[in-house]
Amino acid sequence: MFPSWSFLRLRLPLLILVTVFALRARAEQQCRLVPKQQLQLGTNPQVPLSGGSNDTASSRGAPAPSQTSSTSTSATPSPTPFNYGKDTVRGVNLGGWFVLEPWITPSIFENTNNSDIVDEYTFGQMLDPDYALDVLQNHWETWITEDDFIAIKAAGLNHVRMQIGYWSVPITSEYTNYTTSVSPYVPGAWPYLLRALNWARTHSIHVILDLHGAPGSQNGFDNSGRRGSANWAQGSNVNRTIDIIRFIADQIGGMIDVLEVLNEPAGFQSDIAKVIGDYWQDAYNAVRQVAGTSLKVMIGDAFLGVGDWDGFLTYPSAQGVLMDYHEYQIFNYNQLAMSQDEHIASSCQVLNTLKAYASSNLYTVSGEWSNAITDCAKWLNGRGVGARWDGTWQPGQQVFGSCDGYTGDMSTFSDDYKKFLRMYWESQVAIGEAVQGWTFWTWKAENADEWSYQKGLEGGWIPQDPTNRMYPGICS
Repeated sequence: MFPSWSFLRLRLPLLILVTVFALRARAEQQCRLVPKQQLQLGTNPQVPLSGGSNDTASSRGAPAPSQTSSTSTSATPSPTPFNYGKDTVRGVNLGGWFVLEPWITPSIFENTNNSDIVDEYTFGQMLDPDYALDVLQNHWETWITEDDFIAIKAAGLNHVRMQIGYWSVPITSEYTNYTTSVSPYVPGAWPYLLRALNWARTHSIHVILDLHGAPGSQNGFDNSGRRGSANWAQGSNVNRTIDIIRFIADQIGGMIDVLEVLNEPAGFQSDIAKVIGDYWQDAYNAVRQVAGTSLKVMIGDAFLGVGDWDGFLTYPSAQGVLMDYHEYQIFNYNQLAMSQDEHIASSCQVLNTLKAYASSNLYTVSGEWSNAITDCAKWLNGRGVGARWDGTWQPGQQVFGSCDGYTGDMSTFSDDYKKFLRMYWESQVAIGEAVQGWTFWTWKAENADEWSYQKGLEGGWIPQDPTNRMYPGICS
């Protein structure tokens, strides 16, 4: 069974924090949102996106690290609800924090001195539990701090998209008839998540919380927690995931703005394709049962393209649903073969597709994208796996050149490359600005500055004001 409130195992002193967050006032939930496109494109099936007078969302308290006890009815002021569909989401992902990814923090994996540890599953499976917990606690404590939230706000961003694995959700048998065991994963991130939500609220940053890893793995990628087979559609995994979503919405629905009910399910796999539509519907219903209509629900295209979801979960059969679209141009040889100009042109084509979809279906956010035009970042394709770009991924395949100057420390980036990074950033921001917004992947990475919003700000290819343009009309 899942350890009872596993974070009690934490070695650092944890003081009980009574987190009773004031629920959003009913009056704040009665606005009706108008999409940007409505004047030109007619009826919008997502109105109203905000909730009605019966909106409720619980936010039960729980211990959090490095927090002092409080008996206040509100730890921090409640932020003004975000007007999705009217105001533009401008944000960044906090990747690699609560779900490890070897390419984001390779040092954590290198320090194990075990090349068989390739994801968070094997991290827990092959290491001494106490040692693994110590490493993870230090990572949760230091990878993202309150200073990062301050810097994100100062950069003109209004959202963070945060990842959580199912193994970090302290669901008990009270909430599910399925197993609560998460072995061999190491639980304990939940109180750090609660602290992060407090930081977000303190600094008026809105939160998209994304279930990034589900039981059985929804895609077989290491970023789901377990690399290999995608077995999410097997056995009780799907129903178990719905209970986990219900628990999250019940426990912290009042502390987040959007709950993304699953990241990147592998719709290209037949068994997952068969269940994903029903899962979106059932997860939506579970959120509405416990959190009312104030909490927005986000789904994804499951690698099938947004066209496969025409008319799905639109108003009036559902409300408060957003579509998450991910755009990377580096994970196949055809994309890598594109010139820099062709990468920009490809972004502009995506803009037109998403704009057409969002105008008559769900409000849409470009939820993951980056400045990378190569797959050169160390272990981007998995620990111990090379890059397509330089021919180290598989022998006998096309080689595009050296990775030097395309990844790693930005001191190796040429002025021409930095100029392109700015143009590419603007072309992809244009996608999000044409629909309901965007969240860049990711805020920071140890050894891949082309992927880092933080380093982009420092290097100058990402502007301090995200509305600033050096290349206005780049997709005109």
